[in-house]
Amino acid sequence: MPTENVSSSTAAEVLADVVRSRRTTMVVDPDRDVDDATVDALCELAMWAPNHKRTWPWRFTHLRGEARRRFGEAAAADLAAAGTADDAKIAKTRTKYLRTPSVLVVGCAAHEHPTFHEENRDAVSAGVQNLLLGATARGLASFWSTAPMMSGASSLEVCGFAPDDRIIAVIYLGYTTAETSRDAERPPAAVRHLTT
Repeated sequence: MPTENVSSSTAAEVLADVVRSRRTTMVVDPDRDVDDATVDALCELAMWAPNHKRTWPWRFTHLRGEARRRFGEAAAADLAAAGTADDAKIAKTRTKYLRTPSVLVVGCAAHEHPTFHEENRDAVSAGVQNLLLGATARGLASFWSTAPMMSGASSLEVCGFAPDDRIIAVIYLGYTTAETSRDAERPPAAVRHLTT
């Protein structure tokens, strides 16, 4: 249903423009924080994603300041505990979350039913897309990254997540300082339309 005072065609055009203009980038103003209220609003958008059985699986932790470094140290410890022998990767992990002023870790609750367990991840991933589109609409740059260890005990603990939660996204956020390219093309959608 279109929002009040916005025609359905205008709402569809605005949505299409935001979807097509979203880009993955970390070209941001390093000195301009993303405030908590803005991040809260983005997380609220995430929770409007479809969620079978209303399990409410989303988990969010917003990292700024030294909390970013603390998360990096935890992620590096998880890599080392898992037996990662790549010292350069471990060293990079310690500091890579300092690249943007804000980092949002998005987790997913576990479920005892195997189907719902997988569907929880689907709901969280759909929510991340809502969040990224909301960031684009607010003039924020965003970059969806995979955690070094989705179930790393130290990373989960820093975020305040349960031990059986999984980290689905580590999203770098900041106010963009460069115009992003809008000329990226996608292949045409291969859609089969069946009537019988």
